[in-house]
Amino acid sequence: MSQDLRERREALVREHMESENHHDFEVTLRTFDHPRYEIVPTGDIFDGEEAVRGYFEDSRTAFPDQRNEVIALHHADAGVIVEFELKGTHHGPLRGIPATGREFSCRTAAFFLFEDDRLVCERVYFDAATILSQLGLVQPAPSLQDEAEDR
Repeated sequence: MSQDLRERREALVREHMESENHHDFEVTLRTFDHPRYEIVPTGDIFDGEEAVRGYFEDSRTAFPDQRNEVIALHHADAGVIVEFELKGTHHGPLRGIPATGREFSCRTAAFFLFEDDRLVCERVYFDAATILSQLGLVQPAPSLQDEAEDR
């Protein structure tokens, strides 16, 4: 991959992530050649502009302050991998679950997949149990580190 292609991809990914933080979804949508989100932990696929707009509306209704804090970017032939802290406060309904008013913070990875310099998919991975436990919706998972410290 050329340095020029790498730089163009990174600039597009940074614009994409920043526009999501500002809820400027028109800009976010324009970063895609064809909008597509794959949210791996939930199995959701939002394919096409209408579906992605619905995802933005539903997720930002539940978490109106949802934002990302980039930790690192990694380049691969197929795209750009971003490690970030996903944060938000549960102020609206989420899949029938009423707002808890609680905050969450979860280490997340997103694979921004490209065809040449065209963004074709954002595939997101996170630990749903971490978010649900921080929202008070499930018991926190036991930690092996805590068990080791108890010995």
